[in-house]
Amino acid sequence: MWRIVSLTICAVLISCATRVERIDVESQMDLSGQWNDTDSRLVAEEMIQDALSRVWLTNFYTEQEREPVVIVGTIRNLTTEHIAIGTFVTDVERELINSGMVRFVAAKGIRDEIRDERLDHQQYACEETAKRLAAELGADFMLQGAIRTIEDAVPGRKVIFYQTDLELVNMETNEKVWIGSKEIKKYIERPRHGW
Repeated sequence: MWRIVSLTICAVLISCATRVERIDVESQMDLSGQWNDTDSRLVAEEMIQDALSRVWLTNFYTEQEREPVVIVGTIRNLTTEHIAIGTFVTDVERELINSGMVRFVAAKGIRDEIRDERLDHQQYACEETAKRLAAELGADFMLQGAIRTIEDAVPGRKVIFYQTDLELVNMETNEKVWIGSKEIKKYIERPRHGW
């Protein structure tokens, strides 16, 4: 009897075992239908390509004879779901930096940490390697925006519409020089008791 119970327990444990499989990070997988890593990456790529193909960039090169300096400000999650905005911001920053068409400065929180370190340099680093105070590169433009959703659902079926809006603002004049929008629409079907 004890042997049968042990075998039954083993069979149950084996059938409930977790299965993990490594997959290509570029693969597109939608399990829940919600915003995911693929959405974040594709939206960032497409929006930054659009922003860098517009006339504001050419105008800046012509007037200033240098690359513009850009900073990413606040991008808000105005959806009803949890979205890892930090991941999306990093995707946007990566696209901007890797384009080679703009210069890029760190966000406020990072700058504060670097400033603290630079202050330490003044007291503890040798003169040859200490970094100067008040030598930061100022941003010409700030990129800001939001992600919003509209949901439409009936038992067993749902459509989620995501709209990401970004705008690039001149830091000195507050002039909006570019506004971009990227939309994603997902249809999700589940058993009627799914939501």
